[in-house]
Amino acid sequence: MKTLNLKKYLTLTRMGIIESLQFRIGTFVMIIGNLLYLTLVYFLWKAIFASSGTDRVNGMTFYDTLVYLVLATALYGFMEMYTVWEIGRNIQSGKIVLDLLKPIKYKSYLFWSYSGELLRNFICVFLPTFLVVCIVTHGAVPLGINLLFFIVSVIMGVIISYNIDYIVGTICLFTESIWGINIMRQVIVLLLSGATIPIAFFPEPFKSAVFFLPFQAVYNTPLMILLDPAPSLQTTGRMLALQLIWCLVMTVVSNLFWRVSLRQITVNGG
Repeated sequence: MKTLNLKKYLTLTRMGIIESLQFRIGTFVMIIGNLLYLTLVYFLWKAIFASSGTDRVNGMTFYDTLVYLVLATALYGFMEMYTVWEIGRNIQSGKIVLDLLKPIKYKSYLFWSYSGELLRNFICVFLPTFLVVCIVTHGAVPLGINLLFFIVSVIMGVIISYNIDYIVGTICLFTESIWGINIMRQVIVLLLSGATIPIAFFPEPFKSAVFFLPFQAVYNTPLMILLDPAPSLQTTGRMLALQLIWCLVMTVVSNLFWRVSLRQITVNGG
């Protein structure tokens, strides 16, 4: 039975890969957009460090900051699944009713449908960026046991990110519109996860508060594990344990919120 279930999920993954490969221009535009963004990041932070009058700000050099932000951008390009838009479209069109009738939970169906795109983004976006950073920086990214911990951390980051998206998408059952809410979600997640500004640059009270939120577990935790030149098993274990807690909490919250919110469902489309 478990083998049949796995085959069913992998079929959705394969379909997602095939579908994502139909939009090659979209992938190309995304890569170009990331390059333009990284160019902007380079000159912005170069100006910040030049005006600071010191080579190290908040414990990070310009070199450290640039590597962190390049990999954070690649992680975002890899992990962003656009499930919020999909949930919103399904609710507005009425297709959500047909999806709920499928012999698979809607949450699982949506995740595995996008898992193919997730795999494509890993191969086309994150992996090339990671290899280029490793080659160009000559050792800025330590290659050791931290890679294994990093993979585990990224998997949990994907789970947390997906559950956040699922909660935000569920709000559409109440609002019947998702555009503004999703833009706010993107801004909050990118800021509080350290994807746009490393958390090390946050003022101390705010920085401490951020570590009690799930957002930093999406991007900052995997990057801290990956870039730590002398990883401590105790520190790494503590970060992974906190991620695991957020995985469980966000999964439970998203499931409960979805179950309660389904009572508000209305069909507007055909």
